[in-house]
Amino acid sequence: MEKEFDIQEYMTKGVERVVADAIKATLKDPRESAFMLGFAAASAKASAKRKKAEAKGEHIPPFLIASITSKCNLHCAGCYSRCNHATVDAEPVSQLTDEEWSGIFNEADELGISFILLAGGEPMLRRDVIEAAGKKKNILFPVFTNGTFMDEAYFELFDASRNLIPIMSIEGKKDITDSRRGTGVYDRLIRNMDELHRRGLIFGVSVTVTKENVHEVTSEDFLNELSERGCKAVIFVEFVPVTEESSELAPGDDEREYLKAEIARLRKERQEMVYISFPGDEKGSGGCVAAGRGFFHINSHGGAEPCPFSPYSDVNVRNTSLRDAMHSPLFMALQSGDILMDDHEGGCVLYEKRELVEKLMADRTA
Repeated sequence: MEKEFDIQEYMTKGVERVVADAIKATLKDPRESAFMLGFAAASAKASAKRKKAEAKGEHIPPFLIASITSKCNLHCAGCYSRCNHATVDAEPVSQLTDEEWSGIFNEADELGISFILLAGGEPMLRRDVIEAAGKKKNILFPVFTNGTFMDEAYFELFDASRNLIPIMSIEGKKDITDSRRGTGVYDRLIRNMDELHRRGLIFGVSVTVTKENVHEVTSEDFLNELSERGCKAVIFVEFVPVTEESSELAPGDDEREYLKAEIARLRKERQEMVYISFPGDEKGSGGCVAAGRGFFHINSHGGAEPCPFSPYSDVNVRNTSLRDAMHSPLFMALQSGDILMDDHEGGCVLYEKRELVEKLMADRTA
């Protein structure tokens, strides 16, 4: 008889693997390695909290994505956040304050959430929130940034708060990065990497994988350059098309299978860096892990959403606790239904099945 899939066990092992890989990747840097060993202990305690809650019938995901601002200075081609109107040029209105975000981080710590990904917009526009995150030493905060606001004050903050890990967005080599993100962005990223490496600070990169760059971003040439500059993590994010015009960029089955095989190879052969794929192989995780199964998303105004690619919310953390938000009617409906397990063509089932998600929302407010 086939063993029933256990999402808690799957996600816990995933956290343990990421932490173990990070320790291996930082062994040559005593200060970073010491921090990662300390975080491993905190992560184990957080895992115990989640298991205790699971035994009582409550599922707590180990990950949270927090979009701390809706403002961004770049106009990257095909940006899902701009297409969903979650990112704008205007000065944001009624966003969560640094005090409100700090409260969210405190509750996340109490619940046993180990990782909070800080995103945007451009998160480095909210230095106040990032400083608040730096004080929560039991949580690792990857900061997903375009890198254009990296300055001396941020270098000093990352040095003082090792739980803040800058993850800079890059698309491959100079031509493809600048063509998507803007002229001069690649050179700025390289300068940031060199300065972070000079100071002995851990950092990673986020790569949006498309049909155009999937071979380049997994090439030895590209990865060698990252490794030599001190990069410790490569996060491959499959491009999710949110317009018909950009659909041809989305990786197909062949590209996803190739990426899956390459990541498996890299984890064995190049252990100087950590490799993570998102959304990755959903079949191996029993379906999509959004909507609180493995993570969920809080937007800059406090709305709790299944994930950044599925911007639907029926509850706001301004009006309720983080615990109640992660068990919102929408999340519970998604977890108990079939949508998260459905077969789909692209990298994001919730985006592909958005009409069904919208119907669920309509049914809950009818």
